[in-house]
Amino acid sequence: MFIIRRAKNEDLGTLLKLAKMVHFINLPADKDILSSKISQSRNSFTKAAGGNYEVEDGVSSRLPEPKPSGGKRKGKSGAASGLRPTNGPGDRSPPRSLTIAGQYARSDLFMFILEDTDSRSVLGTSQIVAHMGGPGNPNLSFKLTAKEFFSESLQYGTTHMTAKLFLDETGPTEMGGLILQPSYRNTKDRLGRFLSLVRFHFIGLHRELFAERLLAEMMAPISTDGQNILWEYLGRRFINLTYTEADRFCQYSREFMYNLLPREEIYLTLLPPEARNVVGQVGPETVPARRMLEKLGFKYNDFIDPFDGGPHLEAVTADVEMVKQTRWTELGSAVAPASARRRGMVSRLEIDGEFRSAVVEFADSDDGRVRLTKAAMEALAFEPGMKVGVTPAEAYERGPGGAASAGTTNSMSAASGVVANETGTSTGQSTGKAPTKRSKKKAASV
Repeated sequence: MFIIRRAKNEDLGTLLKLAKMVHFINLPADKDILSSKISQSRNSFTKAAGGNYEVEDGVSSRLPEPKPSGGKRKGKSGAASGLRPTNGPGDRSPPRSLTIAGQYARSDLFMFILEDTDSRSVLGTSQIVAHMGGPGNPNLSFKLTAKEFFSESLQYGTTHMTAKLFLDETGPTEMGGLILQPSYRNTKDRLGRFLSLVRFHFIGLHRELFAERLLAEMMAPISTDGQNILWEYLGRRFINLTYTEADRFCQYSREFMYNLLPREEIYLTLLPPEARNVVGQVGPETVPARRMLEKLGFKYNDFIDPFDGGPHLEAVTADVEMVKQTRWTELGSAVAPASARRRGMVSRLEIDGEFRSAVVEFADSDDGRVRLTKAAMEALAFEPGMKVGVTPAEAYERGPGGAASAGTTNSMSAASGVVANETGTSTGQSTGKAPTKRSKKKAASV
């Protein structure tokens, strides 16, 4: 049986091996950082359960009263929306929390582990960062904007895409750190989907801990030696580090990004086609993850990663069907397999922070309780009367509002002049005509 639980210290070796397969900022191939994340995750699960946990000074504490969740992105900039562009070129003082000394308050981090209970093997991992940044501790991205130009004398127009450094202080909840052992991908058990969806199940059960907006920073195409072409042609022109070096340094401080990246708009037209083609795109192995998030209601709103140009997908937490349909209930007595005609995700969070979840068959009783088979209850160490979380399969088998999954579309509209589809082809930049209302639309959402 495959279950998902919280990460533990004994998982460190396998997590390190998994981290070396990818180049995730939130899953670095660094033993000390991963060990710290495991400890932070253990405390976060215990806090969510209302139990005792260790704070950074070693003093035992209990879960404080929940704070208001992060705000929605309502405007283009300004304090009201929680989003703001960077200050002018003369202002180079970063927010204190972007420096190492200012990183005193860390967000809750939930690190999940997929385990094969038969072999006790760790097969994969995924994460939730409850609040990615916040007031005084912004999350950085590039905002893409299409700019149109037209010459009356030449009767000739062009449209160019620009990127501008953007600071998001709303503290959205980030979904990240998802990786599955290669030999377990694309199997009938759909374990990658389980690893991804358990995060929405958990958010639905602990809604007060998470923000009103969800963020997924998707991985852009990365070479086999861990390099990214957009970083080489753009980021490295301002920050003289390799992609891997900059990625690693972000674990300790983001101040260098704030102070070294330009504040002005950058015309992506100046980049070679091979660099423009990766803007807003994901690598081949990330395409299924992107489509799954889009099926859940995530959209691309023209924000990209300032490192590799990968798209930032967003969703309103309350609109995600899995979050809406996840509920707490009491576990009833065991039921015969023939009577367990529904399927879905169930979980249990103990007071000490131990978490277990699986996709199983179940039945609903007349009194509102859920009933599992004896085999499932034994595998999960569940007993009648326990409080459990349940998400029916129909909440994630269909798209938003019950619609079928939509295919991935181009990250930039034809009007952007820098169109790149999944095959990496590119259009030209000249419109050859006056801009029309149609061409003034923003880059297409996906």
